Amino acid sequence: MKTDEYLKSTIRSIPDFPKKGIVFRDITTLLKDPKALKQVVDRFYDEYKDKDISKVVSVESRGFIFGAALAYKLNAGFVPIRKKGKLPAETIIQEYELEYGTDAMEIHADAVQPGDRIVILDDLLATGGTIEAACKLVERLQGEIVGLSFLIELSFLNGRQRIGRHPIQSLITYDSE
Repeated sequence: MKTDEYLKSTIRSIPDFPKKGIVFRDITTLLKDPKALKQVVDRFYDEYKDKDISKVVSVESRGFIFGAALAYKLNAGFVPIRKKGKLPAETIIQEYELEYGTDAMEIHADAVQPGDRIVILDDLLATGGTIEAACKLVERLQGEIVGLSFLIELSFLNGRQRIGRHPIQSLITYDSE
């Protein structure tokens, strides 16, 4: 079985969660499979191993799982982006649009230094709003975004259109619900 097909086969699809009409892609089944987890981290690593990455930035919360593992393998730092009010030191905030309203997330003001070479990694690319906000936070701190990586991309939601100015790696793509 091809790697992408194998990884896709380890993800559980749950219809009508969290609401009717949505198919939730549950990665906990991938995470408990040692072969699949290793393949995911190794594929992210292969993408960036020769790109002199300073830090891996990940978005709360499932992105942390892959981001920390990738940072370890790259011998790079790990930087969490969290929901507003969850980080203890001085932060900068970025608001972003949701389907119905707005939300905000934060990064520590000293987390990225000017010129740091950054990978932003998350588990899922959907509409791109969250990652667009993460990019803005890193850019405000003058980090250089080398690439954006995702375990899953829901291509039918057109998230690439919002963040396409950066190189994008997606390991698994769903073209429809």
